[in-house]
Amino acid sequence: MHLRTLSNTGLITFVAVCTCSLSVMAQAPVARRTGTDDSIRFGSHRSEQSHEFANRFDGSKIVAGAQQLKARILLAPATTNWHGGAVSFTLAVNPHEQNYFTVKLWGGEATHDRLILYCNNQQVGYMHLGDIDILDANTLNMQPPCPGRFYYETTPLPFALTHNQRSVRLQIRATGEVWDYGTYFAQFQKPMRVASRAIYAAYTGTNGYFAPMHPPVATLPPREDVVQQPFVPAVLKRVEDRVNHEVTNELKQVHPLNQMQMEFLARAYHVPYTGAYHNPAVIAAVVRGIDKLYEDWLNSPALLQSDPSTPNPGWFTFGPAGNAVWQVYPQIRSALANLIPGPNGRLTRRRDAWAAMFKASVDWSREHRRQYTNQSMIVDLNTALANRALQVLMPTMALPRKQILGYVYQSLGIIPWLGSDTPTGPSAPLGRHYFELTRQHLTKELGYVGYYGEVLDWATQLLNATRSSLHGPGDSEVLKAVVQIAHARAIFRYPDRFSAHQSVMRLEGVIGWRDEDHFPGDITYAERVTWDGSALFTAAATLDTRLVGYVQQMFEDHEFVPAVLTQMRQNNSLRVTAGLLDLPLQYNTISKQPSSSFRLPMSSTIHNLVWADPQDGVVAVKYNYTILYASLYWRARNAVNFLARVHEITPTCDRIAVVHEDESFTPSGMTFTRPDNIIGVASSGVRYPGKTHLAEAGNVLPIARIPAGEIFHPGEESPYAGRALLYVLHYGPFVIAMNAAQKQTFSVSLPHCLHGYVVVNTGKHLSPTVTHLAIAPSHTVVLLAQR
Repeated sequence: MHLRTLSNTGLITFVAVCTCSLSVMAQAPVARRTGTDDSIRFGSHRSEQSHEFANRFDGSKIVAGAQQLKARILLAPATTNWHGGAVSFTLAVNPHEQNYFTVKLWGGEATHDRLILYCNNQQVGYMHLGDIDILDANTLNMQPPCPGRFYYETTPLPFALTHNQRSVRLQIRATGEVWDYGTYFAQFQKPMRVASRAIYAAYTGTNGYFAPMHPPVATLPPREDVVQQPFVPAVLKRVEDRVNHEVTNELKQVHPLNQMQMEFLARAYHVPYTGAYHNPAVIAAVVRGIDKLYEDWLNSPALLQSDPSTPNPGWFTFGPAGNAVWQVYPQIRSALANLIPGPNGRLTRRRDAWAAMFKASVDWSREHRRQYTNQSMIVDLNTALANRALQVLMPTMALPRKQILGYVYQSLGIIPWLGSDTPTGPSAPLGRHYFELTRQHLTKELGYVGYYGEVLDWATQLLNATRSSLHGPGDSEVLKAVVQIAHARAIFRYPDRFSAHQSVMRLEGVIGWRDEDHFPGDITYAERVTWDGSALFTAAATLDTRLVGYVQQMFEDHEFVPAVLTQMRQNNSLRVTAGLLDLPLQYNTISKQPSSSFRLPMSSTIHNLVWADPQDGVVAVKYNYTILYASLYWRARNAVNFLARVHEITPTCDRIAVVHEDESFTPSGMTFTRPDNIIGVASSGVRYPGKTHLAEAGNVLPIARIPAGEIFHPGEESPYAGRALLYVLHYGPFVIAMNAAQKQTFSVSLPHCLHGYVVVNTGKHLSPTVTHLAIAPSHTVVLLAQR
């Protein structure tokens, strides 16, 4: 058979390279030229007048913006409302080719508000986690996205709205932020309370890579908030004070403790700086709390999956209580022979009663496992923790260590994930060959995820759950998997320069499937600070030389103290305090390690590199001072969508774009039609007032082949429906070809380049006479056009 690829003219050519049935489609011809068709400069009377500019709703006003440029801000509503001002204007488009819209924004601003684009009164892109995003999302951490630089956001205009048209009417509207987990409109969509970020210019063109006529210039501000390392003892003292304050409060409780309180005190019992250290009151509190949990479970067995004291009841079950029992088992052993009220009021030996409760927890958890990687880890962690209690209470009722390790191995991608247990065996909803992590050790949700992909806190807890004693070694396979995950995540930290002399490393979230408002990403080195884990957690638990080096890089950048303060400021909850409990010990452990030469791969001192994960469809490129992240497999939940998400970081500007790409796949014969739904991924109870139509509604997309035996209906989310075998992205000077197939080799045609290409992977030069390139299975090649 044949593979179809786009040639340098944009026409379809055929290359005989494989024996399977493949298909490649493009919803519109993909242009390779540069330049813009039209543009409007906001604040310029002449430019606005020539583009039929008009204020809408609450309107806008001209402001003096960055670098002495004029701009417009969209005003907040006069009364409480979810949207504020808007501006409308007309821009020229190409009537026959795919058109893109680009907006120019200043990276020194942070805002909670969002910008939405409308084309001919129809909304372009989805409100939440769609494959075509809204124009600009809010800044969740309220930090400037890229200080001192402009950034450009590019989105495709629906081909149906520009076809045979010379111009389109466009509108940019400001709205308040959204809360991802809202289940009804007022909970999901928040009011707009302040004016939007400044909008400097807007452009239309036929190239997804926006190249401004006048190259941008960075104006980096001085940074004044550097925290020097001598303050480390003081901040660690604050951590200890907070932990001890919590210990004191818990030990004063009149009512029996809940699961999270018991687990916290049981862990603190072994931490020398705390008031819980070897304190008999802790033991009494744990015994009393477990008794109460058992009593409540007898009265309401559904408590097992609905305990409100845990963060996610159906995932945590009785795991925290199980860990509390295991932590202090030697100290509570003598109390286990006592009798307590059991079923129907009959007196039951405490050991037997508790064991029955934890056995029910283990069984329920293994019969209700979760697919998404972070959720799978949480469920399996708590299965292991509840089973830990059984191992000491009633070993004959506990699952064998091999079986527990099997669940842990599945969650960490060591062996295939087989789903929930059933009376006839594993449910295997995704077959018997689906792994929770890719071969490059990234999570699958379904492609690359930024924040939800930072699973090192859960992975490290899984490692700790395999230790046979408090300070014993964990399982060697689990240790290896945790370190591999940490190494893979290190690729997704990029340098963000605050000034000519100060930079930090940030987490890449722009191209994440479950990330929308994470630009900029959190300052992150070895691992991201979470409620449950510190910036040192995994490095201290594994003492891996690379991770130790990444932590030492954080120390050099004076970012350890800010990381601790960030962790403390998340909230005042017990969960955050519990995550801080071991931090002083972790710091002591790391401080004793020898100097490591390893630094994060995207650091400015590291040479050029290409890192790719074909299973997640993600690639990271560093070439000189340019960093490029791209999700080639981009939010294709329901069907093949021919879209990629790109984040390019340069010293003078950032580019964020959703662009068309070439994709080859095995067709199923089924199709998916985009519904007229402006929201995207959100609760079905969310409904916006009025009737706004989605500009992309009605687009028909092909569905890739679903593996035999898999139950699938068009419209359902699937890890297979939108997955291609080959992705080819042309973005500015870059050509990225990713072969996601495991056996086929593909030949990709190259656009003619007068001076040839450099293969970024190897540094090799390709002459202009090279017209095709063979891409081996599971390989990615990145070319840079020479100019």
